[in-house]
Amino acid sequence: MPEEQAAAEAFIAELKYWRDVRGLSQSALASKVGYTPSYVSKVEGGQLAPSKGFAAQADDVLRAGGALRRAFRDLEATGRPPAAPHPAPNGDESHTTSLIVEHEDTTLYYDGHTYRATQRRKLYNDSPDPVTRYLIRISVDRYPGDPERSNQHYRDHPLTWDEIGLSASIDGEPLTWRVKHDRDAFKELWLLFGQYPLYPGESVWLEYSYTVGDDKWGSWFQRAVRLPTQRMSVRLDFPADLDPVVWGTETSMTAEAMPFRTAIRRTEEDGRRVFSWSTEDPPLHARYRLEWKFRTRPNQEDALHVLEPEATASERMRAVGIVQEGDPILTKTARLFVLPDEAEDARRVVAELISAAERASTVHVFGKGMGVAAPQIGIDRAAAIVRSPDGEAITLFNPRIVEESPETDEQYEGCLSFFDVRGKVPRPMAISVEHTDIDGQERITIFERGMARLVAHEVDHLHGMLYRQRMREGVQPIPVSEYRGTGSGWQYGK
Repeated sequence: MPEEQAAAEAFIAELKYWRDVRGLSQSALASKVGYTPSYVSKVEGGQLAPSKGFAAQADDVLRAGGALRRAFRDLEATGRPPAAPHPAPNGDESHTTSLIVEHEDTTLYYDGHTYRATQRRKLYNDSPDPVTRYLIRISVDRYPGDPERSNQHYRDHPLTWDEIGLSASIDGEPLTWRVKHDRDAFKELWLLFGQYPLYPGESVWLEYSYTVGDDKWGSWFQRAVRLPTQRMSVRLDFPADLDPVVWGTETSMTAEAMPFRTAIRRTEEDGRRVFSWSTEDPPLHARYRLEWKFRTRPNQEDALHVLEPEATASERMRAVGIVQEGDPILTKTARLFVLPDEAEDARRVVAELISAAERASTVHVFGKGMGVAAPQIGIDRAAAIVRSPDGEAITLFNPRIVEESPETDEQYEGCLSFFDVRGKVPRPMAISVEHTDIDGQERITIFERGMARLVAHEVDHLHGMLYRQRMREGVQPIPVSEYRGTGSGWQYGK
């Protein structure tokens, strides 16, 4: 029985991990594999054994690379009887309990070595039954852009219960808990209300805290809206002498990633720099991700030294995560997206691109606008974002130039992947770009002048080309110290 239980928990953990990676709710996964939301919920809750067909379909839909099939074979080898297929119903199932989060308030405190997360939720029971437990998750990812490296890191240095130092209470009364899943980088447990059940029509403040060292905590913090929520607020509390900067992105199930709609506010007091953000009525399944950089400390694990004030422009870009010239990924054609099938992957890549653009903006002023292509952050996918000088944002999937104007001009460009120089590059004054929307629809968009130059530069990146290859024969880039156009836009005649 212990072996069977361990195999069952391993399958559940893999299923939840890959569902979370792909950004799918239980209902969304159920719809894609042809099972009921109740079936997926019961499998993840351990009340129902998965069928072989479900494991295979989930592995394909979640693109888990065989992980779910292997976990099912391990489960099957314990002798646990397979479950029969469970066809999808005609209508939605009702749930016996319904919790509403009236306010979720999170504080993340960093002392220079360790993070302490404290999460408070005001829960309202909108069901006819008392609620006696509440599921929480503690998940860390040191290298979110490099899952293989992150997985290896936690295999070598697993997150332990002793270091977490979990505490929990309900209206100030301490709670006990029961562990549901215990993985290297993922913990899931039930907080048990015991003698303090949440009765129908009542509200209660639930609070829990845990600690993670910065060797296991990446420089980001994400909140996912898993229950109907009326208000969400986050407070990041850092030492001021680290000179922190913070930015945030929002991703929903139906929209591409975008910067926060409401501003992050900053205050300083007693040697601390505090960043506060809140939003009202966040949509279900939305994800809000805050990221930060300590400007007096290298933010990337691969940084070889603390950046000095005289660090070169390319060193600064490398320090904020931009792949530099010489990496083979910059000279190969990026892999196309299959849309809408890979919509969640596409949204995740866009979120990473927006994050990279925000980081780059902390070390340089982009007067002409700017762009980032996925290969420049180490992702071999055909996606790029472009920002105009006035802040207009454009996302491109699978773009290719299908028509160019005969009129051209020649202006200086910079590239984040070799930012120490500027090169004079001839480009068409207008281009027509074929690209794919997130819903799989193909369209053609015309770009002119400065936007044509910005877009063409990023499309080149996705086809393995750097602007050096576009320069006239015999013309070489000039050092950025000799360039006089920083901070101003390109000039065009009337």
